[in-house]
Amino acid sequence: MTQTSEFVAPGHPDKVADGIVSYLLDRYIERDPNVRYAMEAQVKDNHVTLGGEVTSAYRMGEDELKRHVRDAICAIGYTPEYAKRWGAENCIDPDALDIVAHVGAQSPDIAQGVDADGWGDQGIFWGMATGTAATDFMPLDHTVAKRLGMWLYEAALKGDLPIGLDIKTQVTVKDGAVVKVVVAAPCMTDAEAKALRAPILEWLAGECGERFAVSANNLVVNGTGAYVRHASAGDCGTTGRKLAVDFYGGSCRIGGGSCWGKDATKADVTLNVYARHLALQMLEKTGADTVYCAIDCCIGRREIGIVYLDGHLDEIAVSGDSRPAREVIAELGLRAPVWAFKCRNGLFAVPDAERA
Repeated sequence: MTQTSEFVAPGHPDKVADGIVSYLLDRYIERDPNVRYAMEAQVKDNHVTLGGEVTSAYRMGEDELKRHVRDAICAIGYTPEYAKRWGAENCIDPDALDIVAHVGAQSPDIAQGVDADGWGDQGIFWGMATGTAATDFMPLDHTVAKRLGMWLYEAALKGDLPIGLDIKTQVTVKDGAVVKVVVAAPCMTDAEAKALRAPILEWLAGECGERFAVSANNLVVNGTGAYVRHASAGDCGTTGRKLAVDFYGGSCRIGGGSCWGKDATKADVTLNVYARHLALQMLEKTGADTVYCAIDCCIGRREIGIVYLDGHLDEIAVSGDSRPAREVIAELGLRAPVWAFKCRNGLFAVPDAERA
């Protein structure tokens, strides 16, 4: 069986947009854990446009909001020093930002359902658990693409490799072995891009061991041959466009919408996390190779339908849940300021402190 997944690092323009709204949500939660928040961002060149709804006991002023947007971009690694090194025409410059915000309050029609402890939207949501603890119970192609992408991103941040932060990786797995890898990483020169091949092959061999079957011809670095202009200077970034990256790669159906820029009353957030949580539980209970969990809900209602499927999408079990939304949110710990961390490391990532 052949499967392919891609990953984009936090410096990709779409992930910059995700990172901004996640960072802002954390700042609200620190002051008001019960904030109702739904924010979108678009980033092009040095222009950042925010749009959405916020209902909160905390009033964030325009100057504070703009400061947090700048801080979010710098936290990703796009600092003034980075802009000087690459050239302002080739990336985003936090010292030259033009920030426009169009923000209203949550619709009262939605609020009445959330106030009654129902879910903030209707929809379908998919969870998946597969593999072993060595792959975080995620598909191998997704895991390797993510780990490679984050290794390159961290190396770029530290200056260990002469590359930029707008990194994409793509991994193909056939019969349990990695057979093809595609990498895009900003480089000042073609020579620097060619020099990336050796450390990438070395990393893959160390990460994948006997599952490493990539020949030199099946590693592509910067397919166009030139990649200097990047981040929002090279491509417009928009919240929520990397759902396959944020969830399970190419191996699972995707339900709901973007999980970024939304508080935990939104089903797109909590029920996607819950579906993953339930899939992991069923995987452990049944010992199956792969478990899918499908959840459906109705806006303003507590009741959810739950269906478990095996790797062939044959039904394992059907159940439901009618707990108040706040109980599920509390169980999953989603009222805390965890969203910048999750946006950077993955929706299902668990902080080291929680692992212990």
